[in-house]
Amino acid sequence: MDSIKNQIAAIDPFDPATEPNGEEALHKMLSGSTVYSDTNPLRAVPSLEDRRRRKARIAAGLLLGAAAVTAGVLVASNFGPVSSGPAPAVTVEPATPTASTTATPTPTATATTSATTTAAPTQAPTPTTSAVATTAPVVPPVQVPTFKTFTFPDGHISFEYPADWTVRTAQAPYLSEETKAGAVDATILDASGAEIAFVSSGSYGGGTGGWVRRTVYDKAAVPGIIDTSGRSTEFGFASDLILPTPVEGAATPAAPAPDIRPYYFMDVRVAGEFQNGEMGSGARLVRMPNLYMIAGVNFDTDKQPAFAGPSEAKAWMETEQYAQLKALLLSLTYK
Repeated sequence: MDSIKNQIAAIDPFDPATEPNGEEALHKMLSGSTVYSDTNPLRAVPSLEDRRRRKARIAAGLLLGAAAVTAGVLVASNFGPVSSGPAPAVTVEPATPTASTTATPTPTATATTSATTTAAPTQAPTPTTSAVATTAPVVPPVQVPTFKTFTFPDGHISFEYPADWTVRTAQAPYLSEETKAGAVDATILDASGAEIAFVSSGSYGGGTGGWVRRTVYDKAAVPGIIDTSGRSTEFGFASDLILPTPVEGAATPAAPAPDIRPYYFMDVRVAGEFQNGEMGSGARLVRMPNLYMIAGVNFDTDKQPAFAGPSEAKAWMETEQYAQLKALLLSLTYK
């Protein structure tokens, strides 16, 4: 029986290499007497055990192939399809090495790179605009002149005064019709309209003097005014205490009368008159080529003394008004 099973296995239709011709096999079965004899020697056909081993090997190969295919599918699904083109993350944005080091050129990396590229140019103009705005040049304000210059009609004497002050002119005393046009009084008014100073040019003047005890608080040269004899002039702020006039041959008075109070003045005189001590009062007339110049500050004669004492006079010297009046007198110039 074993030999018959082997013969049947040998003609298994699943093995195309050993499959016999159907008609030939039928002819032998019908006409031959010894086809199925157990005494015939066995042909060289594989046994049933060999066939089972062969099928096992084939099944194992199929399983290995399926496992390889499955592994390939899993790898492909995890890493994505491999593209032959260059990785967009490396070529588009070299400044972000994090995208290239992952070795996964997926669309996600490309989207991150494009977002980074878009944000960079939008923020670049912002600091540039703010820097230009902060460093823009500032136009300095126009400086308004703080002083004006007044010149007398004959063009000889001029002086400077604060811009918010005004000058009012009038006819000054004159000697003849020929000198009348050149004789002009200029009254200076401050911002409130008060008459605080005066300058006369081309005028005729005269006066009397006396003996005084003089106290000088301030004095300075006036470089723009030189009298006709070549003497320089000075600005000065002082007070005079009138003394009795000495009589020829009598002793010089040593003390003023009990009811005499000091007289304060601020003007321009020939140099040498602003000295401390007892002396002749002198005059504020300065002889110029166009007759006399008289310049000084108006103190209310009805309120003399203008200050209660030396301390109050020195305190006034620290005010802006004093500085402005002094600057006006020092700016006098003759041309």
